Amino acid sequence: MLAALAADRSRIADIEAQILLLGYSPVDLQSEKQLAQKRLDSYTYPVLTLANEIVGEIFVHALPVYPLCPPLTGPGSPTLLAQICHEWREIALSTPTLWRAISLNTSCDEVCDGEVDLCNLWLSRSRSCPLSLVLDEAALGPLRATELLSALVPHRARWEHLNHFSKFPLAPGAIEGPMPLLQSLTLYLAGTTGKASFLQAPLLRTVNLYGIPDETLTFPWAQLTSLTLEVFPGQCTPILQQTLNLEQCVLAFFGPFNSVISGVIPDITLPFLRMLTLVGTPAVGYLKTLIVPALRSLKIRESFVASNPIDTLRSFMSTSRCLQALHIFDRVVESEESYRQAFPSVKVSFNGDIDVRFELSCFRFLTVQCLKD
Repeated sequence: MLAALAADRSRIADIEAQILLLGYSPVDLQSEKQLAQKRLDSYTYPVLTLANEIVGEIFVHALPVYPLCPPLTGPGSPTLLAQICHEWREIALSTPTLWRAISLNTSCDEVCDGEVDLCNLWLSRSRSCPLSLVLDEAALGPLRATELLSALVPHRARWEHLNHFSKFPLAPGAIEGPMPLLQSLTLYLAGTTGKASFLQAPLLRTVNLYGIPDETLTFPWAQLTSLTLEVFPGQCTPILQQTLNLEQCVLAFFGPFNSVISGVIPDITLPFLRMLTLVGTPAVGYLKTLIVPALRSLKIRESFVASNPIDTLRSFMSTSRCLQALHIFDRVVESEESYRQAFPSVKVSFNGDIDVRFELSCFRFLTVQCLKD
């Protein structure tokens, strides 16, 4: 059938070319063209026979998996789906889950000129759906970022996932108040953030902080189960002392290379922690301050455990008897076989088996670039 349709389209094009060449429309050619067009018009494409609800679900699956955000316009966006035909537009506009993940991070003037209106349009089309939001102030600039944040704040009761690259100070009270659905929060801090409180977010379990948080930011540390920190080593301790329910933790340190922990740093007990990753600038001696009896997986840069990594790790594991997996970054001191012989009951792996280093280096690059601007 599709071949026949293609043949009809080709024949119509040929007829139109002949008519153009002749300068008039012979009756026989016109009749043939009308018959071919009638056959084309009578064909119903299978996709158009599907129920609207099924088409809407197909549209949702054509987008990035939530909470990832599609582009606001162009290929891969629900906006494009709504421009195909009238029927698809009606389906797209009646499917609020298509509009629930909003990424505001473009520096393109053609898009940005109407980005506030576009943001409000998506917020309206998403109706009562929980929201996944990306707000990149470095790309947007201070004025547009403020306008967009002002558009988003009235909907904070629907925030479920928030990814905020903060370059400019927030106005007092800009991010405060109840956020009953908020589950995950990612903040890229580049300078003074301004006051923001997430204490009224009872479902918040995941926080990722890249940069140095100050006292103007408040978090419900005790309820978190997943935490990523990119800070100086000494700044971790006051935070980790409050996060007793952590199950996953990534610590990415920056500071002087191979800095040695000096002074008295109290031991930190994280009784439920199952996964721990230590990357970034090595902080020699930090590992021994962590008491993690339920730990299942440790990913660590070898230089974190100084010149005697196997002995240091063996001492650490004496308090973490549940360890099942050990991943070593940047192995230099000990051979792979030495690790496997030292820890025969643990699955040991090395560089190339994990992408967390790459991810964190990207975040660090973004933060540094933002600080330079």
